[in-house]
Amino acid sequence: MTESREHAEWGPAAGPGVTLERLLSVVGPGALELDTAPGGLGVAVGGVTLLDVLAPEVRPGELVLAVGVAAGSAQAVDVVRRAGAAGARGVVFGPERPDGSLGVLRSAAHEAGTALLFRTWYRWEELVAVLRAGLAAAGVPPLPAARGLVLGDLDGLADAVAALVGGSVTIEDTESRVLAYSSTEENVDEMRRLTILGRRVPAWRVAAMRDAGFFRALWTTEDVLHRRAQGDNPERLVCAVRAGGEVLGSVWVAAVAGRPLSPNAAQALRAASRAAAPHLLHHRTRGADSRLVEDAARALLEERGSAEVLAERAALPAREPCAVLAVGVATGEQGAAGEPSRMYALLALHCAALGHRIVVVPAGGRALVLVGALDRDADRARERMTALGTSLTARLSAAAGAPVRAGLGEVVPALAQAARSRRSAEQALKALARTGDGRSVAWVEDVADTIGVLRVLEALRDLELPPGTAVARLAAFDAGHAGSRLVESLRAYLDHFGDVPAAARSLSLHPNTMRYRLGRITAVSGLDLGSPDARLLAQLQLRLGDGERRGTPGP
Repeated sequence: MTESREHAEWGPAAGPGVTLERLLSVVGPGALELDTAPGGLGVAVGGVTLLDVLAPEVRPGELVLAVGVAAGSAQAVDVVRRAGAAGARGVVFGPERPDGSLGVLRSAAHEAGTALLFRTWYRWEELVAVLRAGLAAAGVPPLPAARGLVLGDLDGLADAVAALVGGSVTIEDTESRVLAYSSTEENVDEMRRLTILGRRVPAWRVAAMRDAGFFRALWTTEDVLHRRAQGDNPERLVCAVRAGGEVLGSVWVAAVAGRPLSPNAAQALRAASRAAAPHLLHHRTRGADSRLVEDAARALLEERGSAEVLAERAALPAREPCAVLAVGVATGEQGAAGEPSRMYALLALHCAALGHRIVVVPAGGRALVLVGALDRDADRARERMTALGTSLTARLSAAAGAPVRAGLGEVVPALAQAARSRRSAEQALKALARTGDGRSVAWVEDVADTIGVLRVLEALRDLELPPGTAVARLAAFDAGHAGSRLVESLRAYLDHFGDVPAAARSLSLHPNTMRYRLGRITAVSGLDLGSPDARLLAQLQLRLGDGERRGTPGP
């Protein structure tokens, strides 16, 4: 195999550091779990350092990895205080959380103004590499064509690169397994076909490249490697993806249908390899492990899973109180930032920043947030849930540019009863969406009347009403007369307890116009507004009609 290398200068990563929020979003919960962040998530992180007990210098702006320091020890409190005094952004301890003394450690972190984090299943040496890679990746400007991609969307990245280079693209890990490929519709060469079908480069091909020293060359250079077309094998380019000195994988480009690659393909591939770093890092740290946690939580909330399995996978206490928040963006108001994956990431980060141990479960455009390890005192647990819901909805509404609501589920004594909390949380969220009174957070008892009405309407959904009711006649009249709004006017009148001025204001009408419409309503429909039965039936039928127009009430 003959290779020619194209050399280029690589500039330094942009900026003196990245925010703690950005770093955590890149490395993901597979590497670190944030316990509390008294300084907020917007502080800049400039580096990572291992604590040396013999020379315990702590530098400002860094994350300190407290290797060998037990989180429940007095030394841990001292490390946190010294880190805060030195201006460090946070201290990372091992995965063991002290049950009895965690509150003391959190208090020290709040006093010191430094974040408290815990390592998950990574070894310390792996965590150092991942964090340094994350810092480098988070500070690299994105590939222009890839801006707006959801973090971890490798298929979208492959398509973006293919559009720039004019060829087909595969993204592979360091074991030559295919992580993503571009959706090129034209005929591709046999090697690409075999690689995509098998989701990895054929073993014989990998062996040949290894024997030729290809991988040694690829993993030790930042240049693009180029192979000219040979017979039926088209021109190919490849570049390693790395961050912070760690190799994460590679991006391959092949010409298609006998057409040469774009003149600037090599330069575009260099930029693509840098843009791919956070996506590959996200894929690595949020892979199978996080999916196992999410699957276990979903199964438990749907009453088909085991509390013990979830407790083991998510490090949540099985026999301590927990509760569920149901979170959703208002229907039809997703806005520019209503992207579900972003909402899930923000939920996880902000819950952790407030000191909660949580699992986020996507649920059809909503998110279910299982909050574990709540206070055994019921009142204090409810206070924390109310504060969490209020804080989350405020932050997410600002980020999404649209109202975000949260239904607060019943606090239950153990994980095994989490499904009960989920049901009450979803009922509260559905009722919040129905009330439209501006509230963003509610417990079931706060919206009990609305929930009751929703249940009544659900029970009546399939009930066949007699033809020719007053509301049916009004609806038929509106349908046959353009601009007629008699149904809307009746709804406003009944919703405002017959208060004509208030009903008129809700429709931006003059009270006399409203009175005229009421006369038309009685004339067209024969509705007796003085009859309690007639008013009740009309209101129920109007509410049923609302459900048919809007679909099932929800966020």
